[in-house]
Amino acid sequence: MNKVRLEAFSDGVIAVIITIMVLEMKVPHGTDKAALAPLLPVFLSYVLSFIFVGIYWNNHHHLFHVVHRINGSIMWANLHLLFWLSLTPFVTGWMGENHFEPVPVAAYGIVQFCTAIAYFILTRVLLSHQPEDSLLVKAIGSDFKGRASAAVYLVAIPAAFFSTWISLALYVAVAGWWLIPDRRIEARIETTKAE
Repeated sequence: MNKVRLEAFSDGVIAVIITIMVLEMKVPHGTDKAALAPLLPVFLSYVLSFIFVGIYWNNHHHLFHVVHRINGSIMWANLHLLFWLSLTPFVTGWMGENHFEPVPVAAYGIVQFCTAIAYFILTRVLLSHQPEDSLLVKAIGSDFKGRASAAVYLVAIPAAFFSTWISLALYVAVAGWWLIPDRRIEARIETTKAE
């Protein structure tokens, strides 16, 4: 099967996710700076989630750049990832509207953890359908970064009940770690072109 429809569908879903998140930010009923203060947690939650969704979109693009054909299991693994990503607007809004209370912050971490696991599953399914010497297999390797990110989320979830700021700092740390685009695939493409 051709990958073009899967990529187009994924891009569309991700665009809708970002649109829903921005529409969740309500216009303040005032014209001074004080009217904006209650919206700060909502805005900060949006920024964090926008970065996470952008990271997934960027890495998804890189993954499928080196994959030429797909099958049903890849399509289902991709849908699994999109399912967890689609919950991002809900937990983003809940966390922001409730000013970073423990349960919404923990729920945010659960969705991020499940999204990370879904992305890991997608990469494993893609790798299982590639030859041993393929560009993707060489680029992804053991995926330490992906595994470590999931582990950080597992720490951040219960930490929310002791200090939401620790959880938020861990979420920001993971986003910061991934904010620099994953160069593994790009580096392998450049190396292959040079050979």
